[in-house]
Amino acid sequence: MTKSLTRENKKVNRHYETSMGLHLNYEIICGHIEPEATVLDLGCGSGDLLKLLKDRKKVHGRGVEINEDNVIKCVEKGLSVFQGDIDEGLKDYQDKSFDYVVLNQTLQCVHKPDYAIQEMLRVGKKVVISFPNFAYWRVRFYLFFRGRMPKSSILPFEWYNTPNIHLLTIGDFREFCRARQINILKEIYMNKAQVKKDFIHNIMPNFYAEEAIFIVQRDISKS
Repeated sequence: MTKSLTRENKKVNRHYETSMGLHLNYEIICGHIEPEATVLDLGCGSGDLLKLLKDRKKVHGRGVEINEDNVIKCVEKGLSVFQGDIDEGLKDYQDKSFDYVVLNQTLQCVHKPDYAIQEMLRVGKKVVISFPNFAYWRVRFYLFFRGRMPKSSILPFEWYNTPNIHLLTIGDFREFCRARQINILKEIYMNKAQVKKDFIHNIMPNFYAEEAIFIVQRDISKS
């Protein structure tokens, strides 16, 4: 089972490393993190985002990555990255020990997303999460007209080999945050590697946005 998951993780990494959308994600996330902030990047892959943050924003960054080959690539880039499983939590890190905890295009691959997000909120003062929106209109039409699990540039896998085990929508994530008293500080919507700020995307992002980035934090007033 572990070897199978590792193979699928490699497929994910190969796809996203060549994705224009992922590099746009990097730029957006980098733009929302202050210089010299402390950052924990979960599921950091080969370390491209963490390297960008260190070079451009001089952050004090660490990464956690399950794939051994990617950990080696990160170390070769001079990054502080440790091999670990997000599903096992972040017990090695104290409360609010990072300014930002980032989970970029990995949430849908996590086995225990609820636990992972709660741990991120415990460890980080702010949390950045991005994911493909399964309610995007092209996904809906694909399922309706073809009657098969949708495939797209950001969901390129077959149903039997996909690492995406917890697909979600923008509406799902908003409801998740409401139910758990998590403050949504910012929502960013994307289509085809472009940020969308127009009226229709702001009114109906759950239908028109292909991807989303959320910046959230725990609601201190309710704790």
